[in-house]
Amino acid sequence: MSDITARRSRRRAVWSAGARRDRAPLSTRFILTVTIIALTAYFLIPIVWMLIASTKSTADLNTTFGLWFSHFDLMQNLHDLFAYRDGIFRRWVVNSLIYSGGGALGSTFLAALCGFALAKYRFRGRNAIMGLIFGGVLIPGTVLALPTYLLLNSFGLINTYWAVILPSLSSAFGVFLVRIYAAAAVPDELLEAGRIDGAHDVRIFFTVVLRILLPSLVTVFLFSFISIWNNFLLPLIVLNDQSLWPVTLGLYSWQMNAMSEPDLVRIVVTGSMVGTIPLVVLFLTLQKYWRSGITTGALK
Repeated sequence: MSDITARRSRRRAVWSAGARRDRAPLSTRFILTVTIIALTAYFLIPIVWMLIASTKSTADLNTTFGLWFSHFDLMQNLHDLFAYRDGIFRRWVVNSLIYSGGGALGSTFLAALCGFALAKYRFRGRNAIMGLIFGGVLIPGTVLALPTYLLLNSFGLINTYWAVILPSLSSAFGVFLVRIYAAAAVPDELLEAGRIDGAHDVRIFFTVVLRILLPSLVTVFLFSFISIWNNFLLPLIVLNDQSLWPVTLGLYSWQMNAMSEPDLVRIVVTGSMVGTIPLVVLFLTLQKYWRSGITTGALK
């Protein structure tokens, strides 16, 4: 018993020494903690201000401290938001859901096809295609604005829903992410077993591969949805009809009129708060898939 007790004591001593050696100095941990708190406050303060400001009247917005409540007028602000100009804000929200949902679904499906093909098929020019996709990630959207407008105008798609949805279907980052995930998560033996059983590649893709790629596809869908929802430049250059505008462009137009109508400020702030709700709900709903898609694709 004494030998066993001595061995256990030595193990505890070794573990304690390792724990002390791995623990960062107190000054380092303090600096890291302060940095994390500062960064968290930096990102959260605008959101907190928006939530609080959406509960204030126009007078309180201009006279009270921005990060503290005054008279709670949220219900009145929501009523005025959805009643202003015959309730066009509802139409803008629906438009944003159509653009973001349709574009995100389409870009996710295309990313699944392209990413899987680049990961599991060997063909001439594959590396060149991957190079073009990597280059596409680095190209800013402003550079493609004019060519996109000219191309859509040549097909008569300006001022239609397709003018926003079609350019949103291409996602270089989505293809890159699916390609990385498919190369690591889809074994070649599984594809060969399906072919031996008589299934063609299309059937294997839709019945087997898509289920394996689900975490990465949900991640691509989440990023695409948020990107399209927050897109401002593309709707600005391809849409003229206010009934087709998304939330971002509609609120921008109201903000431009706030100089002559100061009461519009509280409506714009309330509209911004309402416009973030779908993104928060979507992120919280898909969060577990998002995290698993990132970590699995990186570690497998």
